[in-house]
Amino acid sequence: MAIEYRALAPEQWDHFFDRVERGFGGPADPRPHREQWHRVFEFGRTTTAWDGEELIGTAGAFTFRLTVPGGSAVGTAGVTMVTVQPTHRRRGVLTAMMRRQLDAFRERGEPVAVLTASEPAIYGRFGYGIGTRQLRASIDTSRVAFFAPEGADAVRMRLVDPAQARERCEEIYAELVPGRAGMLVRQPGWDTQALVPPSQPGSGPLLCVLAEQDGRVRGYARYSVTPSWSPAGADGTIHLRDIEALDPVVYAALWRYLAGIDLSTQISVHNRPIDDAVQHLVSDVRRCNLSFRDGLHVRLVDVGEALAARTYTVPVEVVFDVEDPFCPWNSGRWKLVGDAKGASCERSTEPADLALDVRELGAAYLGGLSLRAMGAAGLVRELREGALAAASAAFLTDPAPWLPHGF
Repeated sequence: MAIEYRALAPEQWDHFFDRVERGFGGPADPRPHREQWHRVFEFGRTTTAWDGEELIGTAGAFTFRLTVPGGSAVGTAGVTMVTVQPTHRRRGVLTAMMRRQLDAFRERGEPVAVLTASEPAIYGRFGYGIGTRQLRASIDTSRVAFFAPEGADAVRMRLVDPAQARERCEEIYAELVPGRAGMLVRQPGWDTQALVPPSQPGSGPLLCVLAEQDGRVRGYARYSVTPSWSPAGADGTIHLRDIEALDPVVYAALWRYLAGIDLSTQISVHNRPIDDAVQHLVSDVRRCNLSFRDGLHVRLVDVGEALAARTYTVPVEVVFDVEDPFCPWNSGRWKLVGDAKGASCERSTEPADLALDVRELGAAYLGGLSLRAMGAAGLVRELREGALAAASAAFLTDPAPWLPHGF
């Protein structure tokens, strides 16, 4: 029987979500998690694959606005909940869903698509490149001290109900969004995503601490505590969900607060920017057990519009010869002219300076991955001497791009 592809009806939500959970092979999400996903889900942007009456493939998309270098927010499709049941692998189901999605994104005028990958090797063949990385840490607070800059002692910490503090936390988050590429402008319903109960076994409730400076809330941290005891005494873990601040002093004070929580000896955090300041606040970086992994995977749906939407660190004029077999409308030569004020990117008949796949262009798009490094790996070919170094310098951004939460 042929596979049929169609949109998801609202009454099919629970069946759909059951299949998503089975596709990822994990335990069922707690009810509050499922309810939150239902709250933000966009049924009209979902593709499902059916073999008769059996749901065998899922792929959704969210409507986002993504910060790009320069601070603009670009219309972006956030690909989510992509699964194929194990009985229907290697039958072209994933390829067919990706085809339908990218065609739809183009029709909607979304120049960029993004996703977070359960397996990074899957999406490169569809033109997605790893565009951001995330820092992970497990900090031994029994052995690591946190530096306190001048003024940190004057920052007041106040524990509050996370739901009651939601609005102020969102205001702080919104103020930070334009300053770092990769961050998502919060859409309706997403403000409660950070409030779902902790999922760590044995963890206590979600807590929120507000950091106040001169009577104004200037930062926050949301976390939970998993108590533990060893023969030597208390050995609890602070699971840090998110931490943000509008001032370096407040940021340092929040970390010092977390490190000083009684009955704990570890702070565990799974997603901070790769250039996070916490690396410079600790006395012993080795005992922080730092690591990184891929974050946001980026796909340019419209090369010209996407490249013109961001700014560039130094002036750049370069002609790219782009290869994009999955979205052939992007293939060919594009001339990019840009600087810190703006850019244009148009079709060109001029000789190409650099040749690359759209995957590598997506990886470099947010300014965190180096075109020069990809060139050293043989993924970007320099056709005009000096073009690679110049383009690489123009694309890189500071601070490093970062996706603060999954979807």
